[in-house]
Amino acid sequence: MNNDSVLFPSLFEDDYITRSLGSIVNQPDVALTELVANAWDAGASHVKIFIPDEHNLPLIVEDDGVGLTEEEFQNHWMKLRYDRLKHQSRSVEFPVGVIGKRTAFGRNGVGRHGLLCFADEYKVITAKEGKQFTFVVKANVEQNPIAVTHKEEEPSDNHGTRLEVVVERNLPKADKIREIISARFLHDPQFEIEVNRVKLDLDDLSGGAEPAELEVEGTGIRLTAYFIDTTKSSRKSVFQGIAFWQSNRLVGEPNWVLGKNMVLDGRTALAKRYTFIIKTDDMAELVKEDWSGFKKAEEVDKVYEVVEKFVDDCLSDVSTATIQTVTENLDPSVQKSLNEVNPLMQMEVKEAIKDLVISSPKIKQESVNAAVKALINVENSKNGKAFLEKLSKMSPDDIDGLNELLDKWTIGDALVVLNEIDRRLAIIQAIRKLAGDNTTDELHVLHPMIAESRWLFGPEYESSEYIFNRQMKTAATAIFGEDKFYRADLNERKRPDLICMPDSTIGITGLEEIPEDTKLVRVRQLLLVELKKGAYKITRDERNQTQGYIEDLSKSTALGGNCRIIGFVVGDSIADNLANMFEVKENGVLLGTLYTTTYSQLVDTAERRMFGLRQVLAERYSDVPGMELYNQVRLSI
Repeated sequence: MNNDSVLFPSLFEDDYITRSLGSIVNQPDVALTELVANAWDAGASHVKIFIPDEHNLPLIVEDDGVGLTEEEFQNHWMKLRYDRLKHQSRSVEFPVGVIGKRTAFGRNGVGRHGLLCFADEYKVITAKEGKQFTFVVKANVEQNPIAVTHKEEEPSDNHGTRLEVVVERNLPKADKIREIISARFLHDPQFEIEVNRVKLDLDDLSGGAEPAELEVEGTGIRLTAYFIDTTKSSRKSVFQGIAFWQSNRLVGEPNWVLGKNMVLDGRTALAKRYTFIIKTDDMAELVKEDWSGFKKAEEVDKVYEVVEKFVDDCLSDVSTATIQTVTENLDPSVQKSLNEVNPLMQMEVKEAIKDLVISSPKIKQESVNAAVKALINVENSKNGKAFLEKLSKMSPDDIDGLNELLDKWTIGDALVVLNEIDRRLAIIQAIRKLAGDNTTDELHVLHPMIAESRWLFGPEYESSEYIFNRQMKTAATAIFGEDKFYRADLNERKRPDLICMPDSTIGITGLEEIPEDTKLVRVRQLLLVELKKGAYKITRDERNQTQGYIEDLSKSTALGGNCRIIGFVVGDSIADNLANMFEVKENGVLLGTLYTTTYSQLVDTAERRMFGLRQVLAERYSDVPGMELYNQVRLSI
């Protein structure tokens, strides 16, 4: 038995209760939101709020929930930081005769004191089990932060709670409170809210949006996600951004930031047009006490990753579909003019259409037609003038050479060939410069450029028939895992054939065939390119690791059997005792061939195949930075 006596009792500053309750007693919208949540937790079907037009008049919050007995009032209402989960449960208790199922919002027992936002004293009238009690609650009474100064008791057959306070400060506006509360609670057929006798229209998210079910791996958290076009749905203005809802209550404020990442600039047209609703019942323990957001936790970070991927995929699909539609619906005369300009100009026009659609998703087809026509006219005018200037400065030998060229080639043929030569030389020079630059974003710049430029590894890999299909992804996923596949940043071209590893990027493409015996598509040849990070030396360990990939892929039933695998490992340098070519065999059977090379060897060899044109045209690329060269060719890779 504890015989300790109290020598000095706890003391409290006069503003202890207001400091401990924070925004609940300083912001009227937060205070009233918490009191509505309190009515929800009490199993109420109706909650009515009356807000006066001026100070020194009563503000009332009334619900028809279970109410409180005197003992419950003392142990629940008057206990600071009351732990609901410890003494009750997450499940809401309903009045006798009412059947329902709800998860409680409250956990820490602070929301019930929201009326202290308006005055230092308020009244609680609560009925349960045949009795009605009236309590007057006041802050800073003698040495108590909060205390009951008056009590009345009378018989009653009703149930529920009525809160009254004479507003001395922070008088809210009824219209603003209607807007805010209706944006913080979702529709439930068993829960109605009124503010000054006007029933709030709570959203049920059924405005034509089809939900997607998302699962956060390793957390047990399931999310229901809605992608909503606000031009097709009567969304409230407060729903701009990504809105999280825990058990039908808004967490924080909708925005485009997830943790430390800004998913989308809120000033863009995309952000103003689209919104995302994320619903869950599984994150109650991760919500901050004041519902201003989520706590810092590993599970929350994983939720953000899943939601960001969903948002990126949705917006990318919308942009891609819109760009394709706008491009296909160009006016026939504009399309004809576009077909007649050089390939480089065609690419520039397509990029301009992409930028127009992304920056202005609601742009009209007529506006796009006009913009494209203007671009073509400017280009034609510029090219004609520039061509005449060049002709006037040509030497007789140059003019003879041009005449001979035009006897054998059309202008279109010559442009196609010369553009391809220029593109390849630019890629070679870009790799040469970027591979030696430790500031290069290898994952997003260098690796995708090399993996796509198969001609670097030999003319036999130039075929446009090399693809990445479902069979290859199934085989690769079994080895590397789904989460390793590269996902490009928003509005960049996606590269589903790239796999992200801690120290490298792996690209996989292949050739298909339909054998006569089975008549079923299979992968005939697979090209695996592993690109190591900068300053990485390839040793036997790295070679053996890639050898293991080839062995595993060769055994995959997804590829259809008898698949020839060619592998390249590219790094900054190679260990002295390592062969450049290695045959991967099992029981004497050749499974594949593995080559090791450096970035320098790769581009030197490719340059030799280009007949050393870079030396002939050295001045063309010598002063151009690596990233400028990359930007010049990135649209065509």
